[in-house]
Amino acid sequence: MSTPAENAGILVAVDGSPGSDAAVIWAAREGLRRKVPVTLLHVIAPMMVTWSSAVAESSIADLQEDSSARVLVHAQQVFESALEDPKSVSLRTESRPSPVVGSLAEASRSALMLVVGNRGAGGHKRLPLGSVAAGLLHHAHSPVVVIHEDDVADATAPVVLGVDGSPSSEAATRFAFEEAALRGVDLVALHAWSDIGAVPLFALDWRVYEEEAQETLAERLAGWQEQYPDVQVQRRLVRDRPAHWLVEESQHAQLVVVGSRGRGGFTGLLLGSVASTVAQLSHAAVAVVRIH
Repeated sequence: MSTPAENAGILVAVDGSPGSDAAVIWAAREGLRRKVPVTLLHVIAPMMVTWSSAVAESSIADLQEDSSARVLVHAQQVFESALEDPKSVSLRTESRPSPVVGSLAEASRSALMLVVGNRGAGGHKRLPLGSVAAGLLHHAHSPVVVIHEDDVADATAPVVLGVDGSPSSEAATRFAFEEAALRGVDLVALHAWSDIGAVPLFALDWRVYEEEAQETLAERLAGWQEQYPDVQVQRRLVRDRPAHWLVEESQHAQLVVVGSRGRGGFTGLLLGSVASTVAQLSHAAVAVVRIH
């Protein structure tokens, strides 16, 4: 039986920017892989005016609605161009006159995942992560997939997973195995036994920690490997700086999957430092998976 999120499918935040177009293309292909519908959502941000005129406010509202319609028409064209058969994935479009991050976060409650470009229409090209994408990583209720407009992923490249043993890491592991299976590619599982900076080798018996880390990684993956026997898993064990190594691995990946907060995160923490850094600096699409 399908879940409500699967019925709602994939939600895409669109605004007409190059990052938004890249998100639409990614979502179209993901919808085809998962056989779920896609919704393109444009949120009309409220506009503040300094004069009191019902006529002026009405005109502004009309202009915003026209602009939103153009954004959605463009996004639909991009969506259709991404598929050999545009009718192979059910598509709906929607606009909402509401604060952008709050509206998208609320809409994500019923979504399988929320896909967003790393920078919106107002973002400077050199900015690693726009305010909307950053806000959604903190407040969305579904996994958030951040797409970079200049990502050129090889279809045979692996999915990379950050594993740390936390509850959100377990949810991320499920998501990563699903993605690797859908794409028919390998899964690279990276585990760092320490979240702190470089540790002097003389300060610790690395061999002891290496053995424990190997056991931890094997335990975390065992059940999922049984559930997805066709997914070939490559294990990567590093001493420290998990964000650094995940960003490095992203250069040769088509998707990086991380939990929203790691083993050091406290209950009220919305987003961990590893997830935030990887989402900003990754060379590939990044899925940030949270638990509630």
